[in-house]
Amino acid sequence: MSATATPAAGGAASAAGVATAKAVVAQTPSLAQRWRGLGNLAPALLFLGLFFLAPLIGLLLRGVLEPVPGLGNYEQLFANSAYARVLFNTFSVAGLVTLFSLLLGFPLAWAITLVPRGWGRWILNIVLLSMWTSLLARTYSWLVLLQASGVVNKALMAMGIIDQPLEMVHNLTGVVIGMSYIMIPFIVLPLQATMQAIDPMILQAGSICGASPWTNFFRVFLPLCRPGLFSGGLMVFVMSLGYYVTPALLGGAQNMMLPEFIIQQVQSFLNWGLASAGAALLVVITLVLFYFYLKLQPESPVGASHAR
Repeated sequence: MSATATPAAGGAASAAGVATAKAVVAQTPSLAQRWRGLGNLAPALLFLGLFFLAPLIGLLLRGVLEPVPGLGNYEQLFANSAYARVLFNTFSVAGLVTLFSLLLGFPLAWAITLVPRGWGRWILNIVLLSMWTSLLARTYSWLVLLQASGVVNKALMAMGIIDQPLEMVHNLTGVVIGMSYIMIPFIVLPLQATMQAIDPMILQAGSICGASPWTNFFRVFLPLCRPGLFSGGLMVFVMSLGYYVTPALLGGAQNMMLPEFIIQQVQSFLNWGLASAGAALLVVITLVLFYFYLKLQPESPVGASHAR
């Protein structure tokens, strides 16, 4: 009886497997269906090709074709001490702005998360309002505040901290202060969303297991904030590399950054080849940073495939 039932059961299982395979094959779209679905993306692909890829390719070609074909523009960009100084200023300012934005934005995002919901909404609205205010107006306000006769110097002198005004504009100090203020919202928003998603029971569990408040912060809370720190820090660093208005108004000739250098080469010297090489360098740096960010994020496709 059992010997007879076994082949029958095996045949039923085999028939079920065949039926399942046929269903999967039927549900899998054919090549023609895939191309037909891709046709719906044609307008978006055409738009990207015309307004993004074509100018980008033209930019890259100008960097290697003008004034003479070759890599002379890139060699000049790195070999010339003045141009190398511009690159150093760009990366140092971007790094300092990212550091100070993280140091100031982290406690602000934490405060928004911890305070009662109504107060947190008000603080978040203030942060958003500062971000939506005109960039030019915010930069000019810092120019007024930080100048020799500005409010900051007058307050420091009134308190007896300094005897004479500090030079805080047209130098690296003014650029870092102004850009850090502008970039703080781009740290607060992703970081606050990450902190809001952390379950308080996890921190309670750490305390129950005997962790001190500092250990709980550095070993539990801070690692859970890593996605927000990475995304916010990368956004601020990349945006700082390409900023023009704030460094142009608050910085000086000795602190010129790459965007100012590109504008100068185009408008003053009509040197499109060198300007295109500098712009291409910014694009490549952005793509490389974004790739490494994807690899560091475990939930991203690049990070997941790398983990496997």
